[in-house]
Formats: sequence, C-alpha cells, structure tokens
Amino acid sequence: MFLFDLLFGKRDAAPAATVEAPAAAVREESAAPGTSIRFHPELIGKLTADHQLLLSLFGETSAAAARGDVAAAAARLEEFRVALQSHLLTENIRLYVYLEHALADDAASHALIHDFRHEMDGIGRVVVGFLGKYRDLAAHPERAAAFAEELAGIGKVLVERVRREEETLYPLYAG
Repeated sequence: MFLFDLLFGKRDAAPAATVEAPAAAVREESAAPGTSIRFHPELIGKLTADHQLLLSLFGETSAAAARGDVAAAAARLEEFRVALQSHLLTENIRLYVYLEHALADDAASHALIHDFRHEMDGIGRVVVGFLGKYRDLAAHPERAAAFAEELAGIGKVLVERVRREEETLYPLYAG
C-alpha cells in the first residue's frame, strides 16, 4: 500500500485482516468476508474504461512531448496524474481488498492477488516519482528531452501492466 500512502500522505497503514471464506460464498449482495466492501458488477467495466482513459492521456502526453509542445505535455500529464490516482484508489479498495478477502481460502489465487498488489506498489513508486519530478515541466522546457525518454520507459511498463490486469486479474473478480 506504499503507493497510496505516498499519493495521499499517509505513512502507517494497518494491513487488512484476512478472514477465510470461499469465493463462491461471497454473493453480489454481501460484503467480502471481514470487510464492508461489496461486489460491484460494474467494477471491471469501470476499471477497463479507466485504463482506456489513462492510455489515451498517456498517448496525448507522448504526442505533445514528441512535437515539442511542453505546455500541452505538462497539462496532459497532470490529467493523467489525477486519473491515475482515482483509478488506483478504486482498484486498491474495491478490487484488491475485496479479492484478497473473498479468495482467502484459495491459496493460489490469494497469492496471485497479493503479488499483483505488491507489484503495483513498486510500479507506483516509480510512476509517482516520475509525476512529481515533472509536475512543473511547463516551467522547465529544458527538461523536455529527459522527460520524453523517461515517459517512454514508463509507458512500456504501464501498457504491460494494463494487459496483465485485464487478462489475469480482472477475470478473478468477474468470474
């Protein structure tokens, strides 16, 4: 949960307690065991739509940087930051916490969820650092070349992460 602590200023997050319950016992109208987080049938559609928005904003940021429009790149980057924070918060609470509790009895699935969540923390540290580093890009156009280079690297990681979430993680929730 480092990413959310970093994004929102919280330093000591207590880990969620895991309560064992079979995934099949968790119904749409009930909360994940040990939580008040309910299943939301529209969640995967929302998260997938978020991915499309994030990838679009990222593409617009890259295009603006490539044509040397630092002001537009900075503006799109800020939109990306806000959208990413919202997406990650939703994903962390509604998806990860729900799945970790709902799949507590399925060791393999629970381990997969745990690994995805902690991998995202690592990716999040890098992305948050990047967003902070270039938050004032419009005021420092001399940093445009370094920005474009780092942006390309961030893009590769994000595209791969989105693909893996949609192919592997989201079906666990929807199924």
